[in-house]
Amino acid sequence: MPATPTSLSDLVLSRTTLDRAAHRRRGPGLLRQLLTRPQTRVLDLFGDRAPVREGRLVLRAPESADVDRLAVFLGVADGVGGADLVAVDHSDEEAPEDAATMRSVGLDLDTHDVGILTTGLGIVNWQRTQGFCPRCGARAEVSEAGWGRRCTREGTEQYPRTDAAVIMSVIDDDDRLLLARGTRFGGTTNRMSVLAGFVEPGESLEHAVAREVEEEVGVSVSQVDFRGDQPWPFPASLMVGFAARATSTRLVLQDEEIAAARWFSRRELADALGDGSLGVPPSLSIARHLIEDWYGGPLPEQAGEKW
Repeated sequence: MPATPTSLSDLVLSRTTLDRAAHRRRGPGLLRQLLTRPQTRVLDLFGDRAPVREGRLVLRAPESADVDRLAVFLGVADGVGGADLVAVDHSDEEAPEDAATMRSVGLDLDTHDVGILTTGLGIVNWQRTQGFCPRCGARAEVSEAGWGRRCTREGTEQYPRTDAAVIMSVIDDDDRLLLARGTRFGGTTNRMSVLAGFVEPGESLEHAVAREVEEEVGVSVSQVDFRGDQPWPFPASLMVGFAARATSTRLVLQDEEIAAARWFSRRELADALGDGSLGVPPSLSIARHLIEDWYGGPLPEQAGEKW
């Protein structure tokens, strides 16, 4: 779905200069070759953490032990002199002190590093869970330089999945914004955000927006407009952002999903952020951009609990 001149800009995780060089993935023994070349740069991933120093990803030269670990060829990194880049999984090891999560450092990384870390987390998260063929249960081996898995019994190929999810600001005729808090956050937090949900089979993105809003808060919507999208590798989603116009305002909450929801005017939102009664998502999330898109600019600083 193409962006328009009025679409959201500067979505952090959509920034990348990484050349994935997908045409090289089927080269025989590519990973082993790259992991024996000193000019290759390696990104170490410890679960959801990667080493970061002075605001930059730590990318090192290969070591002999790397060839025995799960690894993925990420592509060619412009930000490090056009070097080939390989992610190596260390999820069975304790993370070093300088390792950080994307959520904690994503806003501080430059365009090169954001693209590298987003891609590395997304594909390695997938690889970690694909040790066996989903058809017959036999062991599945890494193929295509980490971008696939091949069944050792049937020879069938499996490729990464990206789960499409819609996330939407809902605005009523009085220009109020709907925010909600999911039940997974518990009853004591002040956190609220815009609504979101996964796209179901056979469903368009716009229909998913309408269904999720109706299911979660009982509000009908129309005029569903695309605003922007970004990858969300936690573990493997693509967040597609929309703004929707509410045709009703009465809230009927889905008990198992939504703990609280309310409509906010701009003044009410600013006051709630200022007195600490409301917390909203950080700028790494497309949710924050959708809220600021409605608000008309950067939000006032929020007091109290942060995400």
